[in-house]
Amino acid sequence: TDFLGNAPLEPIQSTMLSRPSVAARAVRCRVFSAVSDKPVSGTWAPGPIAQSTTAVHAGVEPDEKTGAILTPVYMSTTFVQESVAKYQAKGFSYSRTRNPTVGAYEDKIAAMENGYGACAFSTGMAATTTVISAFMKSGDHCVISDCSYGGTNRSCREFFTPLGMEFTFVDFRDPAKVKAAMQPNTKMVFSETPANPVLSLVDLEAVSAIAKEHGAIHVCDATFATPIILRPLDHGADITLQSLTKYYDGHNITVGGGLIAKTKELWEKIDWTRNVHGNIISPWVAFIQMQTAKTMELRVTRQSQTAQKIAEFLESHPKVTKVMYPGLKSFPQKELADKYHRNGLHGGMLWFDVVGGSPAGTKLMDTCQRPWSLCENLGATESIITACAVMTHANMLKEDREKVGISDGFIRISCGLEDPDDLIAALKKALDNL
Repeated sequence: TDFLGNAPLEPIQSTMLSRPSVAARAVRCRVFSAVSDKPVSGTWAPGPIAQSTTAVHAGVEPDEKTGAILTPVYMSTTFVQESVAKYQAKGFSYSRTRNPTVGAYEDKIAAMENGYGACAFSTGMAATTTVISAFMKSGDHCVISDCSYGGTNRSCREFFTPLGMEFTFVDFRDPAKVKAAMQPNTKMVFSETPANPVLSLVDLEAVSAIAKEHGAIHVCDATFATPIILRPLDHGADITLQSLTKYYDGHNITVGGGLIAKTKELWEKIDWTRNVHGNIISPWVAFIQMQTAKTMELRVTRQSQTAQKIAEFLESHPKVTKVMYPGLKSFPQKELADKYHRNGLHGGMLWFDVVGGSPAGTKLMDTCQRPWSLCENLGATESIITACAVMTHANMLKEDREKVGISDGFIRISCGLEDPDDLIAALKKALDNL
């Protein structure tokens, strides 16, 4: 067990090859440093690498000139070419297209998500709009979750629909409904698990099979899960979407988004579209997130443990009418949660309703004291209470919000790294005063 007393996460089988040249990295060869059967400093012994080790070392190697253990921040707009004939021989020309710091971070993301390659974006929504732009055009159809991040819902309804694309919003808890919504022109299936904010889960293998049967691409937003708990590419999805702002950053410092592709062909299409849109992540943000991602396993483990304790407390409080957390025995999709969520971890997100409905829920959010913070975002070291109807999902149609259970007093909480007893004490005081 680790120092927290938890069983270590199952190892990921990583391809162990010699570290490629910079030019090779530019076409997405993402591997670890040199492998050697001989005990030589600076080399890796052959064999599998655990996810915690991958999070620390993937994509990063000591600087060749100085030996610096961290990848430098290449804050350079352009890169000098040796000659016209050798244009991009070193793999870089302009930082809108490719940057060494960003490339190293993308190698890390791809390794953590078990994909062929990754593209990092300026925001999570930049990743979302890019993946739709890359694989859909006017006349194409997408089957998408009826409960997703509010920005995703809005972009489909108000941005892409006027461009001639069609979207059918479906309850992804039932694969049969997904299958029934498929059409001859369906090019994409867009799932989200656990769904933001109601935490409904998706049977990824079943949905992936439906998408494959119809020749559609399955994109899965797994931001709430993180690769620590779930890797959609392991269960048939073609592309994983991550809001890197959340658990990859995990400290309320930066914003970013990521798309991780299963195949070279999918990655190349995403990479090309990102270059056209010009929405690549900045080198400085990539550098920051490259460091914060190293502790994701420790943070997600602690946040999951805290969320479990808080969910159990809330279930016992007389002012609470409903608690939704995948780790609870009462969770409607507990069997599915146990099937897909690795190592008994179910994440740091949960939601609950209180006696008195929406007015009481709003009052609780207005009166709950620190260490809770009333704001947007999730997955960070600070614990957060969010009024989804006003904040993260305000851009959904009111009837669509209410249909999936997001009332005006819907209380979503993101558990941070504070002591669980302090968090529970603050919640108890706010609940007792309702």
